[in-house]
Amino acid sequence: MRNYLSDGESLRFQIKSLVLEYMQTNPDCASSSNGMKQAEIFRACGLDWDDQANATSSQQHFWLVALLRVLEEEGIVQRDSVNKKWRLK
Repeated sequence: MRNYLSDGESLRFQIKSLVLEYMQTNPDCASSSNGMKQAEIFRACGLDWDDQANATSSQQHFWLVALLRVLEEEGIVQRDSVNKKWRLK
C-alpha cells in the first residue's frame, strides 16, 4: 500500500531543495541583493499552475510562505522588513 504521507514529505523536501538551489544560484537572491518576492520565486521554480477556478496564479504562491519561513527558521534566508523580499542570509 502506498504511503501518501511519506510521498508528500518527500515532495516537500524536494521542493525545498529546488527553491533553495534556485535562490543560491540567482544573484537577485544573494545576501547583498534586494531579494525577490515570493511569487517571483514560486513562478521561477515552475510551481505555478496558471490561473485556475478559485485558485488564481497570485493565490497559489501563498503555500510557499511556509517553505520560506522554514528556511528562515533554519537561518538560511531572510525577509527584508521594508521591501518584503526574500534573500539568502
